[in-house]
Amino acid sequence: MSESKKPIYNDYFFNESAYDYHDGGYVPLEKYDSPTVPLGIPTLLKPDKETDTDVWLTVHAQAGETQIVPGAKTKTWGYNQSLLGPTIVFKSGKTYHVTLKNSLPELTTFHWHGLDVPGPFIDGGCHAPVYPGENKEITFKVDQPAATTWLHAHPCPLTGWDVWHGLAAMVYVTDKHEESLPLPHEYGVDDIPVVLQDRRFHEDNQWDYDADYDPDGVAGPTALINGTVNPEFNVTTQKLRLRFLDGSNRREWRLHLSDDLVMTQIASDGGLLPEPVQMTKLMITCAERAEVILDFGKYKAGDQVTLYSDDMPILTFNIKEFTPDNTEIPEHLADINYPDVSDPDSLVHQVVMSGMDESVGINGKKFGMMRIDDRQEIGKTEYWDITNTNDCCGGMLHPYHMHGGSFQIVSRNGHAPYPNEMGLKDTVSVNPGETVRIKMRFNYAGVFMYHCHIIEHEDGGMMAQLQVYTPDEPNKKYDLMPMDTLMNAIAKERGCKVDELVIKPLDSYKMMGMDMC
Repeated sequence: MSESKKPIYNDYFFNESAYDYHDGGYVPLEKYDSPTVPLGIPTLLKPDKETDTDVWLTVHAQAGETQIVPGAKTKTWGYNQSLLGPTIVFKSGKTYHVTLKNSLPELTTFHWHGLDVPGPFIDGGCHAPVYPGENKEITFKVDQPAATTWLHAHPCPLTGWDVWHGLAAMVYVTDKHEESLPLPHEYGVDDIPVVLQDRRFHEDNQWDYDADYDPDGVAGPTALINGTVNPEFNVTTQKLRLRFLDGSNRREWRLHLSDDLVMTQIASDGGLLPEPVQMTKLMITCAERAEVILDFGKYKAGDQVTLYSDDMPILTFNIKEFTPDNTEIPEHLADINYPDVSDPDSLVHQVVMSGMDESVGINGKKFGMMRIDDRQEIGKTEYWDITNTNDCCGGMLHPYHMHGGSFQIVSRNGHAPYPNEMGLKDTVSVNPGETVRIKMRFNYAGVFMYHCHIIEHEDGGMMAQLQVYTPDEPNKKYDLMPMDTLMNAIAKERGCKVDELVIKPLDSYKMMGMDMC
């Protein structure tokens, strides 16, 4: 079927009654009163050293100041720069030696969201702290299909705090198959990362996480695209590849273009879709990624095309002269050969996400740093049922994320996944009253988190962890980080006593009479 004859989807697929704008604490986007500026395009991180098989990199978490809007600079955190970070490119098949450097005033972690790597220490979840002034070395081999993944901080219960300060960066995985396809590949010209975030600017243009805190997710009224407010991009090619990342703490982005210009989605979290999907509307929820191609063939130099989230313009495309491009997106992009469930009669893992505000939890519990909630044998594919018990007319979409690799969506309430969910995923948003069945295989042993990716929900306890074990070491012990160790370290870094710490998500535990031990 040719691209022009494919169906064009004109809805966002998800249940409208649960969109974030129905929440009592919803913060609508507003146009910030400042001039239009060029879209910030992250640089590419340069390796420290590279051979045919190995690459050495340094990723440096640091504090700084960034000129985002007119007036005073905003105090921000970033990787290798003052805000966000350069795009990191991993080539599938190569081994990477990464120096994790922390120059922040407090501990952080480096979570490779979407990378298939061992846990818990290389994966970079809660149990992998890098303390102020410390360097840590990790080594891993990248062995997965080309995909858009990302790096962000994950120190529980301060993930929201760190990401809000700016600790997030794009990570591309490349492979020979994806490179061989007739798709846009020139970074910064026709292959563009688009990190979707939002913030509120307080006095002197500063961000104040505690002032904006909401247990159902922190949001701000100003769209921040690649760290840029009111951005524009000069289009110099007929086809443009946009790699969207919802890097927000809370916000859902409902994307559409002026003139209802069609977006052709070619990839999701874990890489290429089996075939392209055409749509005029695309919603991505927290931590999801979607790669789309725009074809500006019907426009001429001087025209403008606007990207909206709901009714708010967030990015302007200025059409310049370009060479006509008659290449077609292949009808078949990739084979998705996810292994079948190893034992159809095995128990199905159950993940029940419940509650809102401070009452959030998984399977009736809040996260425990030292508790293993589930187990799965390495190399075996098993079903997981992910249920959202929120009421269908008053609840929230919960974006469920699993560390440790990618999964394949099997069904939504027994029905087929959405048309753009046929590829590999690591994050899936679950409607209220819905059960999403996935199948998951782990390629590495270790301890991995699974949680809602509304970051304040995971920090507030809607998170659990599983152990992936080998038959030879079914009960291997890992040096997990006790809650007391974490709290004492943060108190020392902030120069106060433990009982004087202000960590907003811990109020959720206190209100429910629980702790993170």
